[in-house]
Amino acid sequence: MNNKTTFITASFFALTAVMLGAFAAHGLKTHLTPSQISTFETGTQYQFMHAIGLFIIGLLMYHNSAKLLRLASVIMTIGVILFSGSLYLLSCRTVLGIESWTWLGPITPLGGLAFMMAWFFVLLAVWRDKT
Repeated sequence: MNNKTTFITASFFALTAVMLGAFAAHGLKTHLTPSQISTFETGTQYQFMHAIGLFIIGLLMYHNSAKLLRLASVIMTIGVILFSGSLYLLSCRTVLGIESWTWLGPITPLGGLAFMMAWFFVLLAVWRDKT
């Protein structure tokens, strides 16, 4: 992804993290257990943190157009979708009628792995920068 696409994705993730957080606090409290609300909130927290991470990557791209930063942007985006998305679905399985979707559980750690890989690529890109 280029820096403009990275900024657009970061903005979308930040916007939807705030919206989903408000929805959990006000719309889901009566439908989910405290544990499910906590899981949902973890999803919004990681989504928001990694939206900020994408903003940082986008800013770094102005200075360094390394392929590693573009790769980090893509992988971090995938991480948000897998990690936060799976937590949203896991916490709302009963409400959504998808209790049988047992494959959701293993998706969350794959998203976490994507986060780690993305941050590692940012580290490598900055480390290798000659300026």
